[in-house]
Amino acid sequence: MKAAAFHSFARSAGGMLLLLLALCAVGSASPIPKPIGPGLYAYISDNDGSSNSTFLVGKDGILVVDTGVDAKEGSKLLAAIRSVSDLPVKFIVNTHYHPDHQGGNSKVGPAAVVISTEWTRAHTISLSQPQNGSNRARFRAAAVTFTERLTVHLEPYTAEIYFPGKAHTSGDAVVYFPEQGAIATGDLFLTRSSPAMDEGSARNWIHALDQVLELPVDAIVPGHFELAGKPDLKRFRDYLNDLYAQVQSFYEKRATVETVRRDIRMEKYRDFRQYPNYEATFADNAETIYHQLRGGARS
Repeated sequence: MKAAAFHSFARSAGGMLLLLLALCAVGSASPIPKPIGPGLYAYISDNDGSSNSTFLVGKDGILVVDTGVDAKEGSKLLAAIRSVSDLPVKFIVNTHYHPDHQGGNSKVGPAAVVISTEWTRAHTISLSQPQNGSNRARFRAAAVTFTERLTVHLEPYTAEIYFPGKAHTSGDAVVYFPEQGAIATGDLFLTRSSPAMDEGSARNWIHALDQVLELPVDAIVPGHFELAGKPDLKRFRDYLNDLYAQVQSFYEKRATVETVRRDIRMEKYRDFRQYPNYEATFADNAETIYHQLRGGARS
């Protein structure tokens, strides 16, 4: 190879390398969406404080389940969606009212129809009212609500959205994708983690997870952490069931809540994540169940 040609090649190769590095850097800004069925993708957030998402790409548009905690996380999600499709985001389903699941709504789908339970819509409005103008824009209350079940037809696919009863909150929504054998649970399920417990029902939560386990699903997108399968969901369900049984036994013996927090034994689940700042620990979960059994303010 002649010297001039070699230097030209080196310059072009170096430029190509820089371009590839730049593209890799851009690509690394957003988690890569994982295909989990025809037209269906799981977006597993790289920020524990922001929710996972799921998106379904139909013939003419896209449905997104949960959008992350804020505009920054919403932008990362939108970049991941755009790596798959340029179709418009037509629908957003918010599984519940917590900001980490709906703070990216305006960024991901400014013209999308937002769907939630009526309870979630009311609590979203209450949550947004004290906020200032810029922060209030994060919250877009649902334009379409349902009480039991709703089907969205995104040809050639469908998304079956349903309310499983009081569980993590009193207005959870679960999204089942029958053609793909997949489900998005919101915070009804977290992979290897103690959940935060809102105004819900641990007893019905266990029943709701039993219903999911009966469905023909292989891929389960949790509210947070790794993509999962039925064995992971079953273990989370068993955690709630074991904890509920222990707390109920203590309660029937008239133990104090302090005793319950101290004396529960959950060594079997020692690998579960604990988040004291979110009241998401074994002891916090036990206290919430105790108050639910007592019929107190958290029931």
